[in-house]
Amino acid sequence: MNKLLLYIKNKIMAFGDIFKDDNAINEKSVVGFASFAVMTLFAVADIVTGWLGKPLHVNEFIYNSFLWITLGSFGIDGVTKMFKRKED
Repeated sequence: MNKLLLYIKNKIMAFGDIFKDDNAINEKSVVGFASFAVMTLFAVADIVTGWLGKPLHVNEFIYNSFLWITLGSFGIDGVTKMFKRKED
């Protein structure tokens, strides 16, 4: 039981490392992937409801918002990697 609590505590403390400036996680990629996952869920739901004969009413601006977030996140990350100075 003590090992389990220690494991949970370490995982919670590791989650806090995401918000530090010097972490190993690229936040832009995480946001871009999450946005892409939501877009994919919209597409799957649209296909399933279309197959069932019922239309899926999703406001176009909501889908476009996720599209711009995805493109922006991956685009900013790509430009950052392209123009990043090599540190010694």
